[in-house]
Amino acid sequence: MVQGLVSRAGWTGDPGSGRGRPPARPPAVLRLGNPGRRISIGLIGMTFVLSIFAGRLIQLQGLDSKVYAAKAAERIRPEKLPARRGAITDVNGHELALTLEAREIFVDPGVVTTPQQRDRVATALAAELSVPKEQIMAKFAAGGRYQQVAAAVDPVVAQRIMDRDFKGVGSKHRYRRDYPGGNLAGTLLGFIGADGSGLSGLESTYNKLLAGRDGEQLVETGAGGQRIPMTGSTLQTPVDGGSVRLTIDRDIQWAAQKAIADQVKAVGARTGSAIVLDAQSGHVLAMANAPELDLKNWQKTAPEDWVNRSVTDVFEPGSTNKVITAAAALESGAVNPDSVFSVRDNIRCADQVLRDSHPHPVERLTFSGVVATSSNVGTILAAQKVGDQKLYEMLKRFGFGTRPGTGLPGEEAGLLPDWRKWSGSQRCTVAYGQGVSVTALQTASVYQTIANGGVRVTPQIVAGTTGAEGAFTPAAPAGRTRVIGQDTAAQISGMLEAAVSEEGTGNLAAIDGYRVAGKTGTAMRYDAKCQGYCGYTATFVGFAPADKPRLVVLAVVQDPHRGYYGGEIAAPVFKKVMTFALKSKKIPPTGTKPPAVRIRAGE
Repeated sequence: MVQGLVSRAGWTGDPGSGRGRPPARPPAVLRLGNPGRRISIGLIGMTFVLSIFAGRLIQLQGLDSKVYAAKAAERIRPEKLPARRGAITDVNGHELALTLEAREIFVDPGVVTTPQQRDRVATALAAELSVPKEQIMAKFAAGGRYQQVAAAVDPVVAQRIMDRDFKGVGSKHRYRRDYPGGNLAGTLLGFIGADGSGLSGLESTYNKLLAGRDGEQLVETGAGGQRIPMTGSTLQTPVDGGSVRLTIDRDIQWAAQKAIADQVKAVGARTGSAIVLDAQSGHVLAMANAPELDLKNWQKTAPEDWVNRSVTDVFEPGSTNKVITAAAALESGAVNPDSVFSVRDNIRCADQVLRDSHPHPVERLTFSGVVATSSNVGTILAAQKVGDQKLYEMLKRFGFGTRPGTGLPGEEAGLLPDWRKWSGSQRCTVAYGQGVSVTALQTASVYQTIANGGVRVTPQIVAGTTGAEGAFTPAAPAGRTRVIGQDTAAQISGMLEAAVSEEGTGNLAAIDGYRVAGKTGTAMRYDAKCQGYCGYTATFVGFAPADKPRLVVLAVVQDPHRGYYGGEIAAPVFKKVMTFALKSKKIPPTGTKPPAVRIRAGE
């Protein structure tokens, strides 16, 4: 019993054998570390690490601060926030020029580096953007970190491109200018350049209002040149542009353009213009030119066809000018509508023999008949009763020699030499519209004055503007000037009605059911290329209804090659445009009959 206990306590081996091993060595004692020493070692390590950080901070913020600040600044760049350009509308609010959402597509040649990558990206972009693949490959070859591929892409197309997830291809929010009518009022509206500024027409004249004010923000880019999201800070918020409302009627503009373009083509002419005015307000309802400028492809058009020929091209007005001679003669009291003239088919003026448009025996024409039959000789005889100075002053009062006042780009004043400088033959030719020059708008304004009872109203083409805040500001009232007396205007109107009758030169301008007053014009055309008179200018201008005028229409065709008389070339254009405009404006016939006008003595 005692042996068993001893064995359990420390003895190993067999208790009965009498032999055994010595007791095992006692286990090692665990000694606890010194806490103070551990803390000291930890603090030393932390101090070492922090000293490294501190040294680096001193280097970054002290010694090398300017270097790193400059590098950081290089990654922050300003970015324009484009303003939305305002619209140009017709008098009824139909948009003639408007701004649509667009996207700019660009590539980063520094990211798209391998030939295989560039070929794949260029192939895809060329197909989506409808541009030559070589053009896009050239952008990669140009190097740098940013190359614009397309400035104004439809958002749907841009999204298809971005959905391909090409590295190194990006897009930016932009706007693009659109002209729904294509060439509708093209030279009048004008166009904008790649930078969004107006380059011609009303886009140029009203550029400041339409453009608004671009904004700006700062953005940060990464080392690869890509913009870092959520890093933009706005410096200036963009202000959208205002809009311009015109007096132009879209439908009448379309009809005028079609009529003049068709006739220019039919007679093989060089150019043509058609204008429609409101007889009472002077508002321009249409201003058409042929050829007209396609605003969606203006880059493909020669610069000489960018101009608005209705206000820039000057020409000798020919017989349409005879109404001014008639006004001077009637206002002076030298003649009246029934004054009789013995008219031959030619007359000598200084060293020149001037002729009527066709040979005829001596005719005894009333002054009304002189105007109605468009006799050059009869007009000269009347002008001689007036005198050069009074005729010159009447031309000035009708606006010759001064700009019409619309404010359109390139608006010309024409040419009106001082009467004291007129040559011997010019003293006669000015009476029937040669030796002076005008624009199409100036000629239309003369007939607006007669149609308006002798009061000239400055032509207006802008009805008003709308600012960025949305408030509409009407244009200032047009200037009004009494040029001739109301009775004189009525007498001339009667003569012009006779000119559209069967006995007049403008019978092709007659409109069934309406009383029409108008005048033909056929003038020799001065051409700088041939350094003299080459070809003709054919014109017709008039108004309706003659007894209660509402609309004035002018048609002028330059250098026609199949016919040249105003009565056969321009009068049909007048008829088409006036007929459409009367219907469009819902102007009914007055139902009255024209007064009898004596053309020849004894009638």
